Amino acid sequence: MNSEVIKILLVGDAKCGKTTFLSRLSAGENTNPIPLLRDMDQPFIFEINLSGKQYRLELYDTSSPENWRLLEPDVVIICYDISQRMTLINMKRYWVDEIKKSFQRADSIPVLIMGLKRDLRSEDDPNGIIYPQEAYAVAQTLRADRYVECSAVTGELIKPAFEDICKTAIKTTTAEGGQTEGGCVVM
Repeated sequence: MNSEVIKILLVGDAKCGKTTFLSRLSAGENTNPIPLLRDMDQPFIFEINLSGKQYRLELYDTSSPENWRLLEPDVVIICYDISQRMTLINMKRYWVDEIKKSFQRADSIPVLIMGLKRDLRSEDDPNGIIYPQEAYAVAQTLRADRYVECSAVTGELIKPAFEDICKTAIKTTTAEGGQTEGGCVVM
Protein backbone atom coordinates (compact mmCIF):
# COMPACT_ATOMS: atom_id res chain seq x y z
CA MET A 1 0.00 0.00 0.00
CA ASN A 2 1.35 3.44 -0.96
CA SER A 3 1.58 6.14 1.66
CA GLU A 4 0.31 9.62 0.97
CA VAL A 5 3.21 12.06 1.48
CA ILE A 6 2.57 15.21 3.48
CA LYS A 7 5.31 17.84 3.87
CA ILE A 8 5.38 19.78 7.13
CA LEU A 9 7.71 22.73 7.64
CA LEU A 10 8.69 24.01 11.09
CA VAL A 11 9.84 27.63 11.13
CA GLY A 12 10.89 29.84 14.01
CA ASP A 13 13.86 31.51 15.63
CA ALA A 14 17.07 29.58 16.18
CA LYS A 15 17.15 27.75 19.51
CA CYS A 16 13.38 27.99 20.04
CA GLY A 17 13.16 24.19 20.39
CA LYS A 18 12.27 22.86 16.93
CA THR A 19 15.07 20.29 16.77
CA THR A 20 14.44 19.09 20.32
CA PHE A 21 10.72 18.71 19.50
CA LEU A 22 11.50 16.62 16.41
CA SER A 23 14.10 14.64 18.36
CA ARG A 24 11.56 13.82 21.10
CA LEU A 25 9.06 12.65 18.48
CA SER A 26 11.71 10.43 16.93
CA ALA A 27 13.07 9.05 20.23
CA GLY A 28 9.73 8.40 21.90
CA GLU A 29 8.21 9.50 25.20
CA ASN A 30 10.37 7.43 27.55
CA THR A 31 13.84 8.05 26.10
CA ASN A 32 16.11 10.19 28.26
CA PRO A 33 18.35 11.92 27.47
CA ILE A 34 16.94 12.71 24.04
CA PRO A 35 19.45 12.00 21.24
CA LEU A 36 19.30 15.10 19.03
CA LEU A 37 18.59 14.62 15.35
CA ARG A 38 21.06 16.00 12.86
CA ASP A 39 19.87 18.68 10.44
CA MET A 40 21.55 16.92 7.53
CA ASP A 41 19.26 13.90 8.02
CA GLN A 42 16.16 15.81 6.98
CA PRO A 43 13.40 15.24 6.22
CA PHE A 44 12.46 13.51 9.45
CA ILE A 45 9.94 10.87 8.46
CA PHE A 46 7.03 9.58 10.50
CA GLU A 47 4.78 6.86 9.12
CA ILE A 48 1.27 6.92 10.55
CA ASN A 49 -1.94 4.99 9.94
CA LEU A 50 -5.32 6.60 10.36
CA SER A 51 -8.66 5.10 9.42
CA GLY A 52 -6.95 2.32 7.49
CA LYS A 53 -4.92 4.71 5.35
CA GLN A 54 -1.15 5.17 5.49
CA TYR A 55 0.51 8.58 5.56
CA ARG A 56 4.14 9.54 5.37
CA LEU A 57 4.80 12.79 7.22
CA GLU A 58 8.01 14.49 6.12
CA LEU A 59 9.00 17.11 8.67
CA TYR A 60 11.52 19.79 7.79
CA ASP A 61 13.20 22.32 10.09
CA THR A 62 14.40 25.71 8.82
CA SER A 63 17.94 24.85 9.92
CA SER A 64 18.16 22.58 6.91
CA PRO A 65 17.71 22.19 3.98
CA GLU A 66 19.72 25.30 3.27
CA ASN A 67 16.99 26.90 1.23
CA TRP A 68 13.76 25.84 2.91
CA ARG A 69 11.94 28.45 0.84
CA LEU A 70 12.13 26.06 -2.13
CA LEU A 71 9.96 23.49 -0.34
CA GLU A 72 6.27 23.33 -1.10
CA PRO A 73 4.90 22.42 2.33
CA ASP A 74 1.39 21.16 2.93
CA VAL A 75 1.43 22.51 6.51
CA VAL A 76 3.55 25.19 8.21
CA ILE A 77 4.18 25.23 11.95
CA ILE A 78 5.45 28.54 13.35
CA CYS A 79 7.32 27.79 16.56
CA TYR A 80 8.24 30.06 19.43
CA ASP A 81 9.92 29.60 22.81
CA ILE A 82 7.43 30.13 25.65
CA SER A 83 10.22 31.43 27.89
CA GLN A 84 11.50 34.02 25.39
CA ARG A 85 9.10 36.84 24.54
CA MET A 86 11.28 37.93 21.60
CA THR A 87 10.49 34.66 19.77
CA LEU A 88 6.76 35.46 20.00
CA ILE A 89 7.43 38.98 18.71
CA ASN A 90 9.56 37.60 15.85
CA MET A 91 6.79 35.18 14.98
CA LYS A 92 4.49 38.16 14.35
CA ARG A 93 7.08 40.50 12.81
CA TYR A 94 9.18 38.11 10.75
CA TRP A 95 7.97 34.55 10.30
CA VAL A 96 4.42 35.25 9.12
CA ASP A 97 5.76 37.59 6.41
CA GLU A 98 8.45 35.07 5.41
CA ILE A 99 5.80 32.42 4.86
CA LYS A 100 3.69 34.77 2.77
CA LYS A 101 6.70 35.83 0.67
CA SER A 102 8.12 32.33 0.28
CA PHE A 103 5.12 30.26 -0.80
CA GLN A 104 2.80 31.07 -3.68
CA ARG A 105 -0.11 29.29 -2.08
CA ALA A 106 0.49 30.71 1.41
CA ASP A 107 -3.19 31.65 1.77
CA SER A 108 -4.27 28.02 1.42
CA ILE A 109 -1.58 26.36 3.58
CA PRO A 110 -2.76 25.48 7.10
CA VAL A 111 -0.66 27.26 9.73
CA LEU A 112 -0.22 26.02 13.27
CA ILE A 113 1.36 28.04 16.08
CA MET A 114 3.37 25.90 18.49
CA GLY A 115 4.73 27.08 21.81
CA LEU A 116 7.82 25.08 22.78
CA LYS A 117 9.76 24.77 26.05
CA ARG A 118 6.58 24.77 28.14
CA ASP A 119 8.67 23.46 31.05
CA LEU A 120 10.51 26.81 31.18
CA ARG A 121 7.38 28.91 31.76
CA SER A 122 8.18 30.69 35.02
CA GLU A 123 6.04 32.82 37.31
CA ASP A 124 9.30 34.44 38.52
CA ASP A 125 9.65 36.46 35.32
CA PRO A 126 6.39 38.41 34.87
CA ASN A 127 7.73 40.32 31.84
CA GLY A 128 9.05 37.32 29.96
CA ILE A 129 6.33 34.81 30.75
CA ILE A 130 3.93 34.03 27.92
CA TYR A 131 0.67 32.58 29.16
CA PRO A 132 -1.34 30.28 26.85
CA GLN A 133 -4.20 32.78 26.52
CA GLU A 134 -1.83 35.49 25.27
CA ALA A 135 -0.26 33.19 22.68
CA TYR A 136 -3.70 31.94 21.66
CA ALA A 137 -4.84 35.55 21.12
CA VAL A 138 -1.78 36.14 18.92
CA ALA A 139 -2.58 32.96 16.98
CA GLN A 140 -6.12 34.26 16.43
CA THR A 141 -4.91 37.65 15.17
CA LEU A 142 -2.57 35.85 12.77
CA ARG A 143 -5.53 33.74 11.60
CA ALA A 144 -3.65 30.55 12.41
CA ASP A 145 -5.57 27.30 12.16
CA ARG A 146 -4.41 25.78 15.44
CA TYR A 147 -2.51 26.59 18.60
CA VAL A 148 -0.60 23.93 20.53
CA GLU A 149 2.15 23.97 23.13
CA CYS A 150 4.36 21.34 24.69
CA SER A 151 7.70 20.55 26.28
CA ALA A 152 9.99 18.25 24.36
CA VAL A 153 12.35 17.89 27.33
CA THR A 154 9.73 16.66 29.80
CA GLY A 155 7.37 15.20 27.19
CA GLU A 156 4.47 17.27 28.55
CA LEU A 157 1.71 17.55 25.91
CA ILE A 158 3.97 16.10 23.18
CA LYS A 159 1.52 13.37 22.24
CA PRO A 160 -1.57 15.62 21.93
CA ALA A 161 0.49 18.23 20.03
CA PHE A 162 1.71 15.63 17.54
CA GLU A 163 -1.77 14.15 17.19
CA ASP A 164 -3.17 17.57 16.36
CA ILE A 165 -0.39 18.17 13.84
CA CYS A 166 -1.23 14.81 12.25
CA LYS A 167 -4.97 15.53 12.09
CA THR A 168 -4.35 18.91 10.48
CA ALA A 169 -1.83 17.42 8.05
CA ILE A 170 -4.15 14.61 7.01
CA LYS A 171 -6.97 17.07 6.34
CA THR A 172 -4.77 18.62 3.63
CA THR A 173 -5.28 15.43 1.60
CA THR A 174 -9.07 15.95 1.51
CA ALA A 175 -11.14 18.22 -0.72
CA GLU A 176 -11.79 20.58 2.22
CA GLY A 177 -8.09 21.05 2.94
CA GLY A 178 -6.52 21.54 6.35
CA GLN A 179 -7.52 25.11 7.06
CA THR A 180 -10.19 25.88 9.61
CA GLU A 181 -13.02 28.17 8.60
CA GLY A 182 -13.34 30.36 11.64
CA GLY A 183 -9.75 30.78 12.72
CA CYS A 184 -7.68 29.34 15.50
CA VAL A 185 -8.57 26.29 17.56
CA VAL A 186 -6.76 25.44 20.80
CA MET A 187 -5.60 21.87 21.16
